[in-house]
Amino acid sequence: MEGLSWPSRRGFLKGAAALSATATFVAEAVPPAHADGSINQSLQQGLGGERATEAPGQPVVFIARKVITMERGPLDATAIAVAGKRIVAVGTLDRVKAALGARAYTTDESFKDKVVLPGLIDQHLHPILGALTLAVPVIAPEDWVLPKVVHKAALTPDAYWARLKEAETALTNPSEWLITWGYHALWHGPLDRTALDKLSATRPIAVWHRSCHEFYLNTAALAALGIGEAMTVGKGQYSEQANWREGHFWEGGLNLIMAPMLKVLASPARLAFGLKQMVAYLHGNGVTAYMEPGALYTPDIWKLYEQILGAPETPMYATFIADGRGIVDRVGLDRALDATEAQIAVAPEGPGKKLMFFPGQVKLFADGAIISQLMQMKDGYLDGHKGEWILQPDELEKRARLYWNAGYQIHTHVNGDLGLEVLLTILEKLNAEHPRSDHRCVIVHFANATEDQIARIKKLGAIVSANPYYTVGFADKYSAVGLGPERADMMVRSQSVLDRGIPLSYHSDLPMAPSAPLYLAWCGINRITPSGRVAGPAQRVSVDAALRAITIEAAYSWRKEDQIGSIAPGKIANFTVLEEDPYIVAPEKLKDIPVTATVFEGKVYPVARG
Repeated sequence: MEGLSWPSRRGFLKGAAALSATATFVAEAVPPAHADGSINQSLQQGLGGERATEAPGQPVVFIARKVITMERGPLDATAIAVAGKRIVAVGTLDRVKAALGARAYTTDESFKDKVVLPGLIDQHLHPILGALTLAVPVIAPEDWVLPKVVHKAALTPDAYWARLKEAETALTNPSEWLITWGYHALWHGPLDRTALDKLSATRPIAVWHRSCHEFYLNTAALAALGIGEAMTVGKGQYSEQANWREGHFWEGGLNLIMAPMLKVLASPARLAFGLKQMVAYLHGNGVTAYMEPGALYTPDIWKLYEQILGAPETPMYATFIADGRGIVDRVGLDRALDATEAQIAVAPEGPGKKLMFFPGQVKLFADGAIISQLMQMKDGYLDGHKGEWILQPDELEKRARLYWNAGYQIHTHVNGDLGLEVLLTILEKLNAEHPRSDHRCVIVHFANATEDQIARIKKLGAIVSANPYYTVGFADKYSAVGLGPERADMMVRSQSVLDRGIPLSYHSDLPMAPSAPLYLAWCGINRITPSGRVAGPAQRVSVDAALRAITIEAAYSWRKEDQIGSIAPGKIANFTVLEEDPYIVAPEKLKDIPVTATVFEGKVYPVARG
């Protein structure tokens, strides 16, 4: 996409630790609003409307009730001048006019009664998973509100099985697969192949766990996929994370079934429908940019991405980083860097693009899924079950060292405090061996942590992208099962991160949480569980911190803070338009503020309602 262009990866690997926008994209170099709150004087002048950056085309001046810039420092803004894809001035209407000087302009008063803020960013989600899970019957512990359907929550085993039977009965073709997503044992009770066979002994049935890290299959499904018991033994950790007799496959065990399963699950029709639905869903929630870390890539999937996610009418950036787990598994450590660069080259950044890989960034994995309670915990679980490693610690260290020494920004999935302990120890060792400044290694998810570990994150210079939904969605259940009240309520220690001065962004990890940034902000601000209590009240963050987490800090975590994430001259004209001021409404009502429209690269895209 024009504007999100970086130097080539080879240039990055020659020592550029902190990347900046290329001069060809920025009409006038405008420094970012840094996470530490400092603002360059020239940017202050631009915010004040005393000068405007030059951009091609006749400017359009958008008038608003209020413009929330997310730039540090006071600013009374009610107008934004945009030329082409760029912001050229922001401030009061008089100051914007003065900044434009003799330039002719037009005025757009569509938002004169609305509140405009930077285009909302979902720092981390999964298009394929979001498309596929939400394109099948959703039977989950919470409501899922989609553009044309609402899937109500199933909160008990009886409710779950009633909905599952209803979904099976609705299929008229006796050989058609029943695929459903959202099952969780803590709400829905135990599940195995025998139970699914009682629902149907002939129809293939696949139940996709709420975490997306597990599948349950009936006998007909195993037969349809050609999965015999002998195929699931002797495969090391994969075999340890699979139970053929129960039809249960989790974490690495999914690798034993996913090749044939994807042929059924990711049919072209279902995937196309799901991706289109996902785009409409994200737009309705005000999202203008998102990133998938660890992209699932095949030529066919990418072609569909280009057709739907990269379509001219799609009003958001779809960005990706390479999967350091899958690439190394496929080609080995010796060839991994070349293979990573080859994947990035499939969709490099460039003018006019909205679908691309970020160069010089990679995703790794530590421990298992929080929603399956498979994260690695220092003190274990109350019921005695064990967590899982996605990458064994020694293997994680090998891959982290490879990418660290090559200059990559590393994003690591980690959920348990033991998983975080392993990751921080590895990163500290790598930084001692080969010091790097501004590496911005991202601690991804950040479900469980200690205060000492947060201090180590600060000292290391890493940053945090957290999922604030974990506490809201799961603290009640995890207080009773697995973690106990203290650890459950202290999940996602957001205020502790901010107290240390660590940059904090929020993400949905769709479909782990709804991709609704205002809702994610609401979760971080309120931490209100379904029972109505506040879990870990000391970890609640301010409205301002939560809004920064879904705008400028999310951009900072991608190294894009000089291009998106706030409203300032020289940046891309991406905005989200709200009916109400998030700083004024009661904090518990923030999630209910309607999104009126988005502006993407200077063009207005109204949000359809009803």
